[in-house]
Amino acid sequence: MKPLELLPQRGFPARSLMDNAAVTALLSTFPMFLVCPWSLLLNTDMGWSWSNWKMWWSHDPFLQEVVRFSLWCRGITFFMQVAFNQLIPDHNADAFSPPRLGPNTLGDNIVELLFGGLGRWDAEHFLFIAEHGYVYEHNMAFFPLLPLLIGGLAQGPLLPLAGLLRLRSRLLISSAFLNCVCSTLAAVSLYLLGCVTLQSRRSAFLSALLFCMSPVSIFMASTYSESLYVLATFAGLWQLQKHRTICSSAFLSLATAARSNGLVNAGFLLHSTVKEAIQRKNYSGKLLQTIFGIVLIILPFVLFQCFCFVRSCLESDENQQIPQELVQLAIEKGYRVHKTHIPAWCSLRFPLAYSHIQSEYWDVGLFRYFKLQQLPNFLLASPVMILSICTILEYTSSNLELCRTLGLWKVQSKYTNGFYGPHVFVYVAHLAALTGFGFLCMHVQVLTRLLFSSCPVLYWFCSHVIHKNEPWILGLKRGKTVSNPALQLLLAWTSLQQGTRIILAYFFGYWVIGTALHVNFLPWT
Repeated sequence: MKPLELLPQRGFPARSLMDNAAVTALLSTFPMFLVCPWSLLLNTDMGWSWSNWKMWWSHDPFLQEVVRFSLWCRGITFFMQVAFNQLIPDHNADAFSPPRLGPNTLGDNIVELLFGGLGRWDAEHFLFIAEHGYVYEHNMAFFPLLPLLIGGLAQGPLLPLAGLLRLRSRLLISSAFLNCVCSTLAAVSLYLLGCVTLQSRRSAFLSALLFCMSPVSIFMASTYSESLYVLATFAGLWQLQKHRTICSSAFLSLATAARSNGLVNAGFLLHSTVKEAIQRKNYSGKLLQTIFGIVLIILPFVLFQCFCFVRSCLESDENQQIPQELVQLAIEKGYRVHKTHIPAWCSLRFPLAYSHIQSEYWDVGLFRYFKLQQLPNFLLASPVMILSICTILEYTSSNLELCRTLGLWKVQSKYTNGFYGPHVFVYVAHLAALTGFGFLCMHVQVLTRLLFSSCPVLYWFCSHVIHKNEPWILGLKRGKTVSNPALQLLLAWTSLQQGTRIILAYFFGYWVIGTALHVNFLPWT
């Protein structure tokens, strides 16, 4: 951290994220974006009325099992984090740990006992932003959608509990509820996306079940933006596969409001439009929709960077003061508080706070992580690297001609559906881009949660391998209820092929070990 300059001892002008006028003005579109995709999705003109949803639910036992299994897995994750948090002492990590303002009540102590493990590492940033706003410069690395939503829940439906629970406790409860709902809906979205893309409901079904017990399950439960991001991404891609560009763009815009890597999703719209132009399918109206869609996807990033610029470079002082405890933390840790001085990045031609903060505070950049002391983190990320490489090689080796044409032209192929189908190409390309960028430029251990919260093709490949190794699971009985192939695989562990065992061991191992380490401030992904 840079040393704090010109920090007055009496405090600083500051605002809560929910109260700041500049934030409200710049980010006022986010709630609209949150409602817009679902209102479009449920519009009767598009065939998605509430009655149709109920009919679909009652006639699709696969969908029902996905929801049930997701809720079970979220419950197991919750109870594991409670147990591990009590059994294992917290590691004294060099992580952001702001002081708790105000006395604890009995209710706060109970909430900390049950939900405290969900507020570790980066979760501290999201909780802090929701409670105090963007006080420190490095807080601006975390995008505002999650803090806005959990802040709205804590200050809205949970406000009657204010006499029993302080704001941070209500934020923890809000994030646990929100992420449970989002991760379950994300599993449903992955199932629906797989049905359309793979043209195989059983493959889509197993993929969604694997998502429910993914190696990054603890991040789907903690106060991280992964659940929100993966829901918006998978739902947007599903709508894009259904050729609903505007609805897709609204969802993908939400993804960008949650995480910066949502910008990459604009490539899906661009690829779809170029493909339709080359194949001359409904191109006339598609171009304008795509331009509007790409602008919509980029807009949250631009708005947030404008807010950061105004906040750091232009904004005038106000009367409201930062609590003295937070000022003292800034002095002790060397955190840069806004308006202490004008940062150097404000004078750049493209003054992007995000790239500056990632570079200066987290040392993110090309080859910067290639150090001997980071070898354990490369080992930690090696399973997802191997899985990604295997996914890419398996698909490209079976679709050489399709890959040479970048999936834009029709080619003769013996594969029309499933993992090798032509619609899967763009997802493989997306995986390759994120894998390469993450390995070369990011903290490599983050690659696990980056890929498993962004790339549906990883789940499709694992489902493909398991179906190939264990063809007997295709014959599981189906009636009003369905057999859960994930559970059946576990029960038949001793008879499984080695490849299936490796995949399941990886998923369950990272799920359990990751939960134990993460909730105790031990290094994980």
